[in-house]
Amino acid sequence: MLAFAPLHAAASAAAVVVTWLADALVPLAGDAATAAAIVLFTAGIRLLISPLTVAQVRGERRRAALAPEVRDLQRRYADDPTRLQSELFALYRRAGASPVAGCLPALLQAPFFLVMYRLFATGDGAPELLGERLAGVPLGWHLGDGLAGPVPVVFGVLLAVLLALAWWSSRRARRAAAATGTVAGAPAEGPGAAVLGRLVPLLPFGTVLVALVVPLAAVLYLVTTTAWTVVEQAVLRRPVPEPIDKR
Repeated sequence: MLAFAPLHAAASAAAVVVTWLADALVPLAGDAATAAAIVLFTAGIRLLISPLTVAQVRGERRRAALAPEVRDLQRRYADDPTRLQSELFALYRRAGASPVAGCLPALLQAPFFLVMYRLFATGDGAPELLGERLAGVPLGWHLGDGLAGPVPVVFGVLLAVLLALAWWSSRRARRAAAATGTVAGAPAEGPGAAVLGRLVPLLPFGTVLVALVVPLAAVLYLVTTTAWTVVEQAVLRRPVPEPIDKR
């Protein structure tokens, strides 16, 4: 039980913040105040970790710029995988581009999702929040808890939004790979690259599958954080204009 103590403490702290936000939003949102509080709370967390995302994008651009040198090393040491790995890490180190830095924002979000799931799936920290509703559907309900009334409508709208966001993210991933010659910041050549190239564009659709089995509150979190990611990526990954030659 001690292993879950930090998670319980985090869930209790999150419950306090969400409850405070919900109380403040009642005059504006009425019965949907708690749902609106989840959205605002999620946006606030994403805003806090946005500097990490900026660092991630900068690192990916550095790795993309190194792609020609990476391909040269792959050709030169094609028969010596150990030497190839050593040379690649040395290249990344000299350029200040870590091959694993892109995982940091996703890893940081994972505990937040676990806290939100624990809070709204079990009522840990604030069981009363499970009874709050969005359009008549309790925030603690799953899609399978009822297929009549407003349940399929509420879940259907949120799932449709998630599906649209996943499609956009998948298309952006394919275009980025084609434009930069990299997949998720890694070279698009070498062992496993073909499998990675097929897998990465499918990953956004995993969010839709998760939404089928989590409570409505967690679905709201998924929609909010995914929409934030889409907007953030569109802004941060927009094409960088070439410097104007004034000569």
